[in-house]
Amino acid sequence: MTELQLRTVTRTQGNNAALKDGTVTPRRSTLDFEEVPVLVQAFRRMVRELEFDVCEMAITTYLCAKAHGKRFSALPIFLVRGFHHGAIVYNTKAGIAHPKDLEGRRVGVNRGYTVTTGVWARSILQDEYGVDLSRVTWVLSGDEHVAEFRPPANVVPMEPGRSLDEMVGTGELAAVVGVEVDHPDVAPLIPDATEAGFDALRRRGLYPINHLVVVKDDLLEAHPELAVDVFDAFAAAKNLYVERLREDAIETPSSTDRTYKRVMEITGNDPLPYGLAPNRPMLEELIGHAVTQQVLERPPVVEDLFATSTHDLIA
Repeated sequence: MTELQLRTVTRTQGNNAALKDGTVTPRRSTLDFEEVPVLVQAFRRMVRELEFDVCEMAITTYLCAKAHGKRFSALPIFLVRGFHHGAIVYNTKAGIAHPKDLEGRRVGVNRGYTVTTGVWARSILQDEYGVDLSRVTWVLSGDEHVAEFRPPANVVPMEPGRSLDEMVGTGELAAVVGVEVDHPDVAPLIPDATEAGFDALRRRGLYPINHLVVVKDDLLEAHPELAVDVFDAFAAAKNLYVERLREDAIETPSSTDRTYKRVMEITGNDPLPYGLAPNRPMLEELIGHAVTQQVLERPPVVEDLFATSTHDLIA
């Protein structure tokens, strides 16, 4: 394969730092990194303009984009994982004694309905607290990355000139998802949310996938070895990071580092497994939620979402 120069966007984080600083490089291609300070803008530019060759992307943005025929495919490189119990805050004076009390209310969602945090947070409300999501009016603060997406009838835009944090503070919204709010009447809906997330991991294996990596289809078709080359490079960088976590070799660990370390302690496994096999349960669960929440019309076959040459890869 002729060496390729690949225009690449991925946020610098522990598991790809060795790629960003050049410690690890692909064997047959070069990742020319560009910095996009607000990463979600890169998702949008990739979805709408196919602007990059290799791009980090939120997973439900990808599911929606793929359903609408966008010309890129994922590699099973799951760059970001996390827990979303703490993503939901509510107005303590709105008469909400239990998450199920959100039924019949208006709940804000940061940016679009297809945002990954929103999908996972709604799934927690449904699966763990019995909330009928169809009985909530979801109020969006922005539009969708995939312009062709049409949300269900109980999803509406926020009034122009307003903000979600203001509206939950006044009680116009009972709760919001994905927004940090500094207001005396606003508090986390789920108490001890961090521990609730780890408890869900122990009880039912819930370990949400947030971001993956996509590559333009034209490049994958023209260069059959490209997907494996990129996967192997990201995997090598990730393995270096996981080893540092295991050895407590990170001098000033971030909250993300501490989360992955805790996952490792709970599961005894790599907290960032790459590949389809170790991630199939979470992929199938997310697809199911995307269908239930009408982000997708029908469930795709997991293998159809990923470059064929990567189906058997594990790292």
